[in-house]
Amino acid sequence: MFNALLSAHGPQHWWPGDTPFEIMVGAVLTQNTAWINVEKAIANLVRHDKLSAAGIVAARKDHLANWLRPSGYFNVKAERLKNFCRWYAGAGGFNALSKLDTDTLRDSLLSVNGVGPETADDILLYAFDRPVFVIDAYTRRLFSRLGFIAGDEAYEDIRLALEYQLGPDVGLYNEFHALIVIHAKTVCRVQPLCRGCPLRVKCPAGRARQA
Repeated sequence: MFNALLSAHGPQHWWPGDTPFEIMVGAVLTQNTAWINVEKAIANLVRHDKLSAAGIVAARKDHLANWLRPSGYFNVKAERLKNFCRWYAGAGGFNALSKLDTDTLRDSLLSVNGVGPETADDILLYAFDRPVFVIDAYTRRLFSRLGFIAGDEAYEDIRLALEYQLGPDVGLYNEFHALIVIHAKTVCRVQPLCRGCPLRVKCPAGRARQA
């Protein structure tokens, strides 16, 4: 599956961001919006010299919300981003957090108000290079259509099963998740384009549609 997607779509070079902290901010802001909108919000933070934990914590909430407006749900995201940055600064920043083992770091991330499993795992995989597979709506859609899962399993059940099957490989997880996202956005959509899908011959849903 991975090889077929890589051949079809090519390397994705994820996650966009110049620093681990920028990747973390992007992971918080990308909830319920397209990445292009996150880029606009991050550009606003850069323009106002606020793309830092200290800068975000010190910013007035109304100002921060206005800068985050392109990402949608901007008042909620301003509060969540402040919560995250308070936690991040209080924990000692990237160097201190990097010393924690993956399970401890994941538990700490999940303790932050507004950070759920998907956001935490985005941060772990892409900012901290930890072998944690991200389970998002695209993963559920694609894997359920292929018959690997029912689609309504608990987040942790799917994550742990995939990690067991694939083994701890940060590079593989990074590229595989990115390929799943691009494939689900362009081919395996809500209304799928099965005819051109590189996974069609092994996909029960795709074969049914072509029958």
